Amino acid sequence: MNLKNKKVLFLGNSLTARKSADFFLDGGANVFISEFSDKKDDIEELEKKGVKFEFGGHSEKFLENPDICIVSPSIKDSSPVFEKINTPVYSDLEFVGKALGFEDKMILITGTNGKTTTTILTSFILSEKYKAPYVGNVGVPPLSCFKGEAPDYLVVEASSYQLHYSKTLSPKIAILCNITPDHIAWHNGMEGYIKDKTDILKRMDENSFVVLNYNDPYTKTFADDIKAQIYYFSLNKTDYENTCYLDCGKIYFKGEEIISTDEIQLEGNHNYQNVMCAIIAAKLTGLDNRTIKEAVKKFKAPAHRLEFIEKIGKTSYYNDSKATNPEASNVAITSFPNKNVVLIAGGRDKNTPLDEFVSLIKKNIEKVVLIGEAKERFKIELNNAGFNNIKEEKTLEDAIEEASRENPDVVLFSPACASFDMFDNFEVRGECFRNYVLKKANSK
Repeated sequence: MNLKNKKVLFLGNSLTARKSADFFLDGGANVFISEFSDKKDDIEELEKKGVKFEFGGHSEKFLENPDICIVSPSIKDSSPVFEKINTPVYSDLEFVGKALGFEDKMILITGTNGKTTTTILTSFILSEKYKAPYVGNVGVPPLSCFKGEAPDYLVVEASSYQLHYSKTLSPKIAILCNITPDHIAWHNGMEGYIKDKTDILKRMDENSFVVLNYNDPYTKTFADDIKAQIYYFSLNKTDYENTCYLDCGKIYFKGEEIISTDEIQLEGNHNYQNVMCAIIAAKLTGLDNRTIKEAVKKFKAPAHRLEFIEKIGKTSYYNDSKATNPEASNVAITSFPNKNVVLIAGGRDKNTPLDEFVSLIKKNIEKVVLIGEAKERFKIELNNAGFNNIKEEKTLEDAIEEASRENPDVVLFSPACASFDMFDNFEVRGECFRNYVLKKANSK
């Protein structure tokens, strides 16, 4: 598309804006980034290239007459800034799909939990044959992939925020991993959250493919509203033909054996579901079973997602810092059957229900070590359910020491909370866990 002298406006000084600016600059556009806060991060190099910034508000003069407007997904649509914009607003995903005509080469992956692992694994498998980078909510803006030769596919992790601003996007393949309550306040309730996750599926036509979770009570109910061809993934064998399923420790696609779970370097049924999603996507792009199997065998868990860190004596340490809600922790808690597991949990409480979380702890966890702002509510809920083997600590390092005290089989760090009471983000939190465990291992 012709970008010469076009005015491109980004709302929000986000990573998306900063990493996408070069695409428009290379096309000869004039790039403007407007940020409501006063925080001026990583702008020096872009200023040298001619990008114009404003901070501390969105002025009418700065926002005047953009040819293209791309919004940071963190901005709520009730923000007054949208009253000042007189042109359609894109998410960066929608811009790539619609304006660059890349919808037919887009594999979009969304859901409450598991989408990052699924996205990275799908990209990893497809990269055996194609140029297929992972992009989107995983931290890589898609426009940063269009320097030089365009990719064969884009494997896109899409958050509910990004989908909210992707009103017309209709990818070739869409995967919905699961639906559980999350970001409810931003979406004005569970109904709004589900709508933003699923509207994209309803726009897809008969030549497209939607992948749904056969075991999730929400996702199966969407099938009647979908025109696209539907594939399922399931933890048990089904009678539905287009299914990737788990049976007797092996994963099958439409009845063909693909891989044994013993050959997969990921723990737990939730990760087998992630693998099944990636297998379906790979099959739909034409990859053969052998190529898929060999790629899956080589793949290791991404950082902070039930990531194995080290084994010290008989104790294995797992970093699941990305589990920022109880539903995400639930799948980790059930990933170590017949093992003596100590759970480290807590952080900034999202105040979501804890019934299932507590129930699974009673069935699967020997001891819980609590940290952060949420520890009081978590302790009360556990005590009320009759679980009393609980310790409280002030720091993550102290929690690791307490969790290790009796040499359990597994120390699982799966907070079920946001990180912002003690850490800048879940990555910093996970790095703290990893570094302390490795320090502890090296001291032995």
